Amino acid sequence: MSSTFVAAAQAAAWTGQDTRLVVAAVLGIAVVVVTVSWGKLNAFIALLLGSAVLGLVAGLSPGDIVQSFSLGLGDAKGAAGGAGATFASVGILVALGAVIGRFLADSGGANEIVDRIVDRVPGRGLPWAMAGAAALVGLPMFFEIGLVLLVPIVLLVAKRANRPVLAVGIPALAGLSVLHGLVPPHPGPLVAIASLNADLGRTLLFGIIVAIPTVIIAGPLLAPLVSRFGPQDAAHLPTGGGDLGGAHEDAPRPSFTATVTVVLLPVVLMLARAVAEIALPEDSGLRSALVAIGTPLVALLVGALAAIPLLGMKVGMGRREIGETIDRSLPPIASTLLIIAAGGGFKQVLVDAKVGDLIGQQAAALSLSPLVLGWLVAVLIRVATGSATVATITAAGIVAPLAGDLSANHLALLALAVGAGSLFFSHVNDVGFWLVKQYFGLTVGQTLKSWSVMETVISVVGLLGVLLLSTVV
Repeated sequence: MSSTFVAAAQAAAWTGQDTRLVVAAVLGIAVVVVTVSWGKLNAFIALLLGSAVLGLVAGLSPGDIVQSFSLGLGDAKGAAGGAGATFASVGILVALGAVIGRFLADSGGANEIVDRIVDRVPGRGLPWAMAGAAALVGLPMFFEIGLVLLVPIVLLVAKRANRPVLAVGIPALAGLSVLHGLVPPHPGPLVAIASLNADLGRTLLFGIIVAIPTVIIAGPLLAPLVSRFGPQDAAHLPTGGGDLGGAHEDAPRPSFTATVTVVLLPVVLMLARAVAEIALPEDSGLRSALVAIGTPLVALLVGALAAIPLLGMKVGMGRREIGETIDRSLPPIASTLLIIAAGGGFKQVLVDAKVGDLIGQQAAALSLSPLVLGWLVAVLIRVATGSATVATITAAGIVAPLAGDLSANHLALLALAVGAGSLFFSHVNDVGFWLVKQYFGLTVGQTLKSWSVMETVISVVGLLGVLLLSTVV
């Protein structure tokens, strides 16, 4: 943090307008929380209403609120363009990730990864294998889709190995959840990156570094402690329904190598871009080529196109089936895309109303680390709304003014800190909570003692990993 910024913050006296902005932010967030938690409305509507209340109380005219929410006023520090720019920068990437995920589901590629890893691991290594398999499958998939795909495998493995279902399930859930909160191209990390203008390649690299120990601690190491709170055998639990209408056990599958290639190809391209920007001179032709192909839009497009021959055609899909698979991948993410766009609009109203600047100034005066502040704000909104995406969007908007004085490396770490906070203590207002409860045959109390504890461990360990990494980069 620059000394000029700190000095300016300390010199500024608290004014009536500052109080008005705080009240506006509290009321705007409260509208989102109450509308989602009590009113049971979709977060898209909640964010629209919250933006209107925030802008009006902060003193923006109705016309300015609409302009700020839609495209940004363009005159505020850090203005990023509202819902339109957020959708343009994030929405297309989420859609391409959904296409890759759908091909994995419909071709049987996801099951091939899980089966190959699990079949080659002895009993005591199964929790570690499930964590690794879930993390790999979870790279291009939404948490809910990955969960539905993995649940039948988890239950079958628990039955076959005669292990408590949570002893195998918690590592798999940890692998999915950590990837969902910390590693692009998942929606949360992408939104944080866009809001903070962080570099995606660096965030991806640091996210993987933080994710590995986080998955280990919250998965295989935590599982023995919480598995006693769930069913001790999986014999009574159903095992069907995990293919999302796609490949069945007796259907042909793509090879393990082809499947892993499709999953990792976008990640490798984006990491190559990050390495090229750090290691190669600016006038290098190789650097230019790697930067171009490692652009997130291009990398994910390459991955989606590679899925057609490597996954679709390999299992006998014709042109019609390939087209239908792509078509089926998009409707399920419509609500997510609208929430992301509305969240970008809400964030922009925060920025244009100068709420973010005020909070940034006070944080500077208190010498509060931006990484800790971003995590804390995300934690509060996550616990209140149950939505990791809403928590990420709002927290990133609030701490965005602090980003101007951060290095590229610490910008990426700030995005990860916000992502870690967005996973804190999932409970009864989170859809994921109820999915886990139902799939694993748990009571509400058992789910709180296992899933909710696991999510909290992920959040805290993730923050510690980010803070540790910030001391060396």
